[in-house]
Amino acid sequence: MDFILRYQWEIFILAEVLSLIFILLFGVTRYVANKRKLSLGFLLLFIVLLFLEAALALFVYKETGEISTFQIVITIFVIYACTFGISDFKKIDRWMRLKIGSWRGTELLTEKDKYVMQKQKDPKYIAKKYRISSIIHLIVFIIVQLIFLNYSLDNWSQVLPYLQDLSWIGTEIIGETPYANETLYGISMVWGLVFIIDFIYSWSYTIFPSKQRGE
Repeated sequence: MDFILRYQWEIFILAEVLSLIFILLFGVTRYVANKRKLSLGFLLLFIVLLFLEAALALFVYKETGEISTFQIVITIFVIYACTFGISDFKKIDRWMRLKIGSWRGTELLTEKDKYVMQKQKDPKYIAKKYRISSIIHLIVFIIVQLIFLNYSLDNWSQVLPYLQDLSWIGTEIIGETPYANETLYGISMVWGLVFIIDFIYSWSYTIFPSKQRGE
């Protein structure tokens, strides 16, 4: 148990590297070697690693009794894998079929795949997709902030003064912020900045729609 606590980051990084390898092996065995059952095995291993990462974060929390950067990072990875990660995996899968099919001189993409890939070049579709993702990001950000504040403050009435006066943002004095420690404060500040940039970037596709480039 002490080994896991001591090398928690190394274990997490190893799990992420193995996850990437399993995804690559999934594509190679499925589309190059044409071994579908074996490819499903690698996909299953990828999913198992995802659950193990979540279990690792829970274990560390139970052992230490504290919310640390480690648990938060894993939580973000798990949430991503269960939301946007599914869509990104489908994109990678189609990309692998396109490239491997071209290399083998065979067609691995279905008509539905071609339709989806073409649709993803449509400015209206792209704008709608980014609007939805930005709203999801907003909801997740608010939920996590509520969890942080619930952990840090004694009651919700203490939140109001911080919302009315935002001068504490950017301060290096943790006692003047609504967060219990530097970890939660640092993550909130960095994530907040990323959220603002992502939100502006996402809605730029709606405000300034791009022209369709074609196939």
